[in-house]
Amino acid sequence: MNIIIVLLSHYLQLLYTTRLFKLFRCFISPVEYNHFMRILLQRVKNARVSVAGKEIADIRQGFLLFVGIGKGDETGDIEHLAKKVVNLRIFSATGGFAVGEEDEKRKMNLNIQQVKGDVLSIPQFTLYADMQKGNRPGFDMSAEPEIAKDHWRRFNDALRESAVDVKEGVFGAHMEIELINDGPVTIWLDSKS
Repeated sequence: MNIIIVLLSHYLQLLYTTRLFKLFRCFISPVEYNHFMRILLQRVKNARVSVAGKEIADIRQGFLLFVGIGKGDETGDIEHLAKKVVNLRIFSATGGFAVGEEDEKRKMNLNIQQVKGDVLSIPQFTLYADMQKGNRPGFDMSAEPEIAKDHWRRFNDALRESAVDVKEGVFGAHMEIELINDGPVTIWLDSKS
């Protein structure tokens, strides 16, 4: 009996980590597979956030982060993604890309600390939009506002502990974001990858 449970467990883990999981997710509660922290990261030349026509924060070269907090996020998720963001090597010494080029200076090989970049962190629960039914998104998988706000602030603090200057949007506010995407470079991060 124990061997069957172990084999079934391994099979479900394999199924969970493959594309086949998408076919079978209707049999598994969303609570079991969709709770993690999500970040949409954009490398920017500059970015700013305004609320009610008033500029709240702005940055020059760095990252614009749209941060979504799920119901199951934990401290480990926060620390994992903060470390991932700080160490992500997507800047080059001269700007641009080295796709098919020999120029070493154009390779994306530097992290945000090495280029003395800044971060603009924007809380965004809509990263958890569920469009499986109908045309109106559901947000049941996003964390409750009090928890999400606490986790988002702790994530920003974890970035600051790595000597990165972090500016913030306003949690729960209607924000207007302006940016110049550099590249473009846009990367999707989640705490389970």
